[in-house]
Amino acid sequence: MKTYKPTTKSRRNTVTIDYRKVLTASKPLKSLTVGAKKSGGRNNTGRITATHKGGGNKRAYRLVDFLYNKKDIPAKITSVEYDPNRTAFVGIAVYADGEKRYVVLPKNVTVGHKFVVGENAPIEVGNRLPLKNIPSGTFVYNIELKPEAGSKLVRSAGTFAQIVAQNDGYTQLKMPSTEIRRVQDLCWATIGVASNDEHKLVKYGKAGRSRWLGIRPTVRGTAMNPVDHPHGGGEGRQGIGLRRGPKTRHGKQAYGVRTRTPKKYSNQNVITRRKNGTR
Repeated sequence: MKTYKPTTKSRRNTVTIDYRKVLTASKPLKSLTVGAKKSGGRNNTGRITATHKGGGNKRAYRLVDFLYNKKDIPAKITSVEYDPNRTAFVGIAVYADGEKRYVVLPKNVTVGHKFVVGENAPIEVGNRLPLKNIPSGTFVYNIELKPEAGSKLVRSAGTFAQIVAQNDGYTQLKMPSTEIRRVQDLCWATIGVASNDEHKLVKYGKAGRSRWLGIRPTVRGTAMNPVDHPHGGGEGRQGIGLRRGPKTRHGKQAYGVRTRTPKKYSNQNVITRRKNGTR
């Protein structure tokens, strides 16, 4: 991590990742990028459905390969790059046939690292196999929910899932949330831990850095009017009143309430629910 001389109040509290020690390229590969349009937190009808989003620096979207459909062809990492659209580092993988693709890198992988995607690949960091061929206790990331459908689970910086058991065509995984769930053992996963595990230690230091990232200010409900928030109104500073608990701006209970759909289709695959307040 990188700290700074306290030349200003915000500089004193800023802690960032020392990218010079990790990254090897400053610009993305143009052929693997496209323009990205920002939503501002609005849905297709223009209503704000995700609050506190807007502005931010312009970004190029990296076309990251989550499908990994080039099987049994060795690949070599030729760069380690920052991706503004995700927390983990990405890198260019050059396959033996010459094709280049962006992939989410595992922890401690540097330029020159080789990996392979295949059913009989060795159990080594960066290699990708079906879950049924990975032994219990192994850390994995970039996990599929359905076979050959592309990685959906455990892709953020520093995250990993642990294989707990294999049973009746399913693999039991302990997720980063502490939830234990089962996934079809025909799904593929990458061995290792997602890169950039120091991401959680970053301190922005000032409000401006949040605005660069497209994060707008968060206003307390108690500072609003009654028309805008259940906590609003009243003379002077006060609590939430005689309500059962804190509310969201839409009147829903905010803390300590289970929000998962009671009849969600994937409930049958959750063996042990996550422990609230635990990572």
